[in-house]
Amino acid sequence: QGHLVESGGGLAQPGGSLRLACAASGFTLDYYGIGWFRQAPGKEREPLSCTSLRDSSTNYADSVRGRFIISRDNAKNTVYLQMNSLKPEDTALYYCAAASSGTLRSYSFPSSYNTWGQGTQVTVSS
Repeated sequence: QGHLVESGGGLAQPGGSLRLACAASGFTLDYYGIGWFRQAPGKEREPLSCTSLRDSSTNYADSVRGRFIISRDNAKNTVYLQMNSLKPEDTALYYCAAASSGTLRSYSFPSSYNTWGQGTQVTVSS
């Protein structure tokens, strides 16, 4: 059974950057949809960005468009989320997820995913 492991979280100052990684093991990501989500205490899980690895199409939530960039490294079987211009409201637990079927539109919904990572904490504070 495949697994996803996130890394790269930590403490950043407002305006700073972090790069999260989502490494897959036990399966290859080539034909999957990958999504990044976050969840802050007391809030619902929020979709941030997703990509269809079949055609490299991407989508972003309005809250992160222009600041976050999703990318992949096929050789490392890893998807990244580059986060720039971080704000205190970006503080949350960040998750990646993989979907074995679906479309770019469906990848915005947590229910489309069948494999989730354990999450990595991002804290933005001065």
